[in-house]
Amino acid sequence: MTDAPVARAKKPAAPWRGRMRVNDARKRFIGVRCTEPEHAAIAERATQAGLSVGAYLRRLALGSAGPRAVHKPPAERKELARLLGWLGKLGSNVNQLAYAFNRDGKIPGFPEWLAIRREVAEMRAAVLKALGHGD
Repeated sequence: MTDAPVARAKKPAAPWRGRMRVNDARKRFIGVRCTEPEHAAIAERATQAGLSVGAYLRRLALGSAGPRAVHKPPAERKELARLLGWLGKLGSNVNQLAYAFNRDGKIPGFPEWLAIRREVAEMRAAVLKALGHGD
């Protein structure tokens, strides 16, 4: 047996890692200097449009954000804050049910499960509304 190192074949990259390669990759960079208020205004308008700042500026300059632009739906902060409160309430209810089960060894009653189900349905509706899919 020899002590020579064995050459290993390079493993192909997993198909889900990284972004897909394209033939016309963006290799050029354009930098623009602006003041803090200008930057904040541009970032705010990009967020309202549901685009990154780069995709938003490409859309303004070229008429298209590009084929691979990431469209981010604008989220309503007020709705999301309300949803965060509901999540806390739901977590508290689940914790109380778990405590009661551990204390008494009994499964919580049907009304408690209905209340949890109703709260989850309300949270789902709130998320859809915050993402612009509901009324």
